[in-house]
Amino acid sequence: MSASTTGISTSGLALHASYAYCEKLTKEQARNFYFSFMTLDAARRLSMCAIYAFMRISDDVSDEAGDDREQRMAAWSAELKDALSGNFNERLLWPAFYHTVTTYSIPHKYFFDLLEGTGMDLVRTRYETWNDLSRYCYHVASVVGFVCIYVWGFDTSDANVLKYAESCGLALQLTNILRDIREDIERDRVYLPQEDLRRFGVTEEMLTAGTCTSNFTALMTFETDRAEGLYREAWKLVPLISTSGRPTLRIMIRIYYGILVAIKKNQFDVFRQRARVGTPVKLGIVAGEWIRARLGILGR
Repeated sequence: MSASTTGISTSGLALHASYAYCEKLTKEQARNFYFSFMTLDAARRLSMCAIYAFMRISDDVSDEAGDDREQRMAAWSAELKDALSGNFNERLLWPAFYHTVTTYSIPHKYFFDLLEGTGMDLVRTRYETWNDLSRYCYHVASVVGFVCIYVWGFDTSDANVLKYAESCGLALQLTNILRDIREDIERDRVYLPQEDLRRFGVTEEMLTAGTCTSNFTALMTFETDRAEGLYREAWKLVPLISTSGRPTLRIMIRIYYGILVAIKKNQFDVFRQRARVGTPVKLGIVAGEWIRARLGILGR
């Protein structure tokens, strides 16, 4: 496949170099995601790296310090629009990204929805209700799930596919939020809904102090229960994904669910120890899914 471009072609060595760049970036910056890609065939694995590279660079553009972030995001959005039309600048990301989007017919809307979510961090640091937070999570996580299922392949006849994919994105993002409470409050960000903080008598001063009080434990129990419900919905997506993509989805869910389990195992003390799933456990999950795939065990 090739495109009319300025400066970069989507064929031959340039495309190979672009995919190699995306894979390197993913390996370095997203170990959890890269582990989940390992059961995919080579083409889909590289495409997932191209998707991740786009997300990573989008976050970097947003996170750069300075008063011109809105202008940078506007310029990035315009660059994305050009790239999706096959008109590239010299950025090494675009050939692989364009090739992926066109190969799997991924709706362009999802990428602009993602940028809208990234831009939300420029103007909001607090969310009043779960519905407010869900909208943010949809833009930064659920739309990523929509993109992924296009790469993996899915049952287009089932109307619930996007519903379950949205729940999956919400589950993963809420897990991130619960794990990163300390880091976020240090950046003057509180993603937990304000209505939940009030309900359980947890103040931002308590979060800043990093004290795991009984009130905070009650709040975290409530939020992890919410995440558990979302994971139950996420598992319903598995049988609707193509057989080649199911192991990757299961790996992703199991690794992130493992973080949620670690949060609970640590008695919700996210201030003194970061909840994580160790590399040996991740490799065990990947190996297990690889074996399941080879044996033709396709269910949950």
